[in-house]
Amino acid sequence: MANENKYRDTAAAILPLVGGAGNVASVAHCMTRLRLGLHDRTLVQEEQLKALPSVMGVVEDDTYQIVLGPGTVARVTPEFETLVEEERAAAPEAAAPAGAPAPEAVTAEELAAQGAALRAERKARNATPFKLLLRRIANIFVPLIPALIGCGIIAGLNGLLVNLGWLPGITPALAAMASGFMALIAVFVGYNTAQEFGGTPILGGAVAAIIVYAGVANVEAFGQHLSPGQGGVLGALGAAWLAVQVEKWCRRWVPVSIDVLVTPTITVLVSGLVTLFGLMFLAGEVSTKIGEAANWLLSHGGAGAGLILGGLFLPLVMLGLHQALIPIHTTLIEQQGYTVLLPILAMAGAGQVGAAIAVYFRLHRNTSIRRTIKSALWPGFLGVGEPLIYGVSLPLGRPFITACTGGALGGAFVGLFNQLGTDVGSTAIGPSGWALFPLLDGDHGLGQTVAVYAGGLIVGYIGGFLATYYFGFTKTMLAELNVAPASSEPSAPDAATATSPATAKEEAPAPAGVPAR
Repeated sequence: MANENKYRDTAAAILPLVGGAGNVASVAHCMTRLRLGLHDRTLVQEEQLKALPSVMGVVEDDTYQIVLGPGTVARVTPEFETLVEEERAAAPEAAAPAGAPAPEAVTAEELAAQGAALRAERKARNATPFKLLLRRIANIFVPLIPALIGCGIIAGLNGLLVNLGWLPGITPALAAMASGFMALIAVFVGYNTAQEFGGTPILGGAVAAIIVYAGVANVEAFGQHLSPGQGGVLGALGAAWLAVQVEKWCRRWVPVSIDVLVTPTITVLVSGLVTLFGLMFLAGEVSTKIGEAANWLLSHGGAGAGLILGGLFLPLVMLGLHQALIPIHTTLIEQQGYTVLLPILAMAGAGQVGAAIAVYFRLHRNTSIRRTIKSALWPGFLGVGEPLIYGVSLPLGRPFITACTGGALGGAFVGLFNQLGTDVGSTAIGPSGWALFPLLDGDHGLGQTVAVYAGGLIVGYIGGFLATYYFGFTKTMLAELNVAPASSEPSAPDAATATSPATAKEEAPAPAGVPAR
């Protein structure tokens, strides 16, 4: 009961700060974020919202996203929805306006303002048709991440038990639990694709289900018999998108009186035939090439590839281009059981952690920025790196570059071992940092895989720290930043809020479901 009250209290604290129930158009959540559709974002009291102890930061995107962290967000969301419904029932016409903003903390708030400006600039740059398409693709795969994580951890546990020879009567059951979702992932991709592109979700799932049906082995296309699952998630994505186009065409031309019979039939028939006699073969070829390319890249140039991927991942996130990697990760997991790219990309977060620690020591007089770092550092270790990026390193400028250097060094370390023949992969996407340990898998045993990944994190931490400590600040920057805040005495009546360490927490966007993210 105490925990339930805690999550309800969090929801109750958030609701008035986003403008009340009347300002809430939609409520959803992903792995770490409460995603709100708001009628008027000017009603949001952002500074007070960020000051809440349970809020790690906010992200302004197509929805207003409040970062609460894994586990917490899944418990706060239903409480938030209940409170919205209750408030609407009590006063459906009212939307409680926000109150006065909290007083600003001198230096950390200045950095936060710069971070907000960078968020706005990034959002404007990302509003291109190509990047909007990538965002829609991400929206298809992000809801699958919890199942990927759960099944991935069970797969790892099962592999450990099999290797140790323990519980032989249980391991087949664990294998079934771990593999069942992956065997049918195409259906879920099809369902989400149709939903994202404005079609009937169940029809998208029905067409995608053709791909995993065992009977496709009797169908011949391009001179060869198809294999169940051929084309995987890419085939499902294409098949469901085609189904949406066929369905929309039918809605325009089929008379309403027979629509319920004709539209679903034509949708499944036309898109199903195209899937069987075209898409499955083509998507299968593309999927195979993706797997071969990833393995070739790391086996022939692992250290160099890791250096580039680890160093450039955060800039890719800022440009919105990281979303193109989500189907690639999923394809690799579907083919090999794990993606070898994610552990390398996760090193970018390690570089940010090392850089933040260096900033903490270099700016030893700046209590405001140090509070920000202390509040955001542990989430950073667990792979939630946005508060450090947008609250510390990116607004400062040079520390962001040196943090990327740490990520590059960590990526090169992991990539080198891939090049030497030790694959280090993840059975799911989404987590990074320490949170990725339960999902690690590879071809040389769990112990060696964990050791390589841990070594990469250490290299990333040390690399980010040293690069930032020695090259992250000019003398002018140190003179301006390494000073105590102008006033340490907050004015009444907001003293409690102003002196709370939580007020220093800042954050901005990075996508759910990939490593920080």
